[in-house]
Amino acid sequence: MIFCGAGPGDPDLITVKGQRALAAADLVVYAGSLVPEALLKWTRPHCRHLSSAGLHLEEMVSAMADAWDTGKKVVRLHTGDPSLYGAIFEQMAKLRERNVPYSVIPGITAAFAAAAALGVEYTLPEVSQTLILTRMAGRTPVPETESLTSLATHRATMAIYLSISMVDEMTRILSDAYGSDGACAVVYRASQPDQKILWTTTGQLADTVRKEKITRTALVVVGRVLDVSLDTLVHNSKLYDRHFAHGYRNAEDER
Repeated sequence: MIFCGAGPGDPDLITVKGQRALAAADLVVYAGSLVPEALLKWTRPHCRHLSSAGLHLEEMVSAMADAWDTGKKVVRLHTGDPSLYGAIFEQMAKLRERNVPYSVIPGITAAFAAAAALGVEYTLPEVSQTLILTRMAGRTPVPETESLTSLATHRATMAIYLSISMVDEMTRILSDAYGSDGACAVVYRASQPDQKILWTTTGQLADTVRKEKITRTALVVVGRVLDVSLDTLVHNSKLYDRHFAHGYRNAEDER
C-alpha cells in the first residue's frame, strides 16, 4: 500500500506519482477533515473512498490491511506532505504488525503553497537562511526545547502550523521576539479556491485574525524576509553572481 501526500488542497498540486497512485487505487482512505474531496477526481469510478475523519487508528489500519490482504491496491491520502504532522509512523507500526508492506509518496506542504501565494522566498541571502516549521503545544504536547518561545529567539523565518486557535499567546510570543511591528502574514486554506491572505504585524496578529473570523486551517508566517520587497532587495545570491566562480561557471573579471 501507499502513503501519499495530497498537497495543500489544490487537486492539481498533487505530484504526478501521487496522481498515478490514485488512478490505480481500489481503496483510498483520505483525511476527510482536511483533504478536499476534489482530490478524489483522480480515482477510477469503482474505487472505494473512505474518510478517516471518524475512525480511530485500529479501525483505519484494519480497513487498509483487510483490503490489501484481498489483493486490493490501497492509498492512504494525507494532506500536505505525510511526513509533517501526518501521524503516519504509528500507522506504519500497525501495518508492520500485520505484515503489510508500504511506501511513501511525498507531497507539497502548506508552507510552500503559502510562500507561492505570498510571492516570497523564505531564505534570502544575508536576511535569513533558516526556515523553521513548527506548531504550538495544544492537546498535542511539544518538547520544552521546541517551544515557540524558544524557537522564536532565533528570529529566523518561521511557518507556524495548527496553532491559529492560540493566536493570543502566539501574538505575545512573536511580538516579544520579532518586535511588535515585525512583518507577519496569515494564509488561510493555501492554494484552495477560498484562499485568503492577510498581511499584518506580529503585534496586530490576533486582532487581524479575529476581525477576519479565522479559527482553523491557517498558516502563520513570520520573519524579516517578509519585509523585503522586489524594490528593496539589496543582497543577491552568489549562485548567479557573474563575479563568483563555481564548478559549472568561471568568474568574470570585475574590471
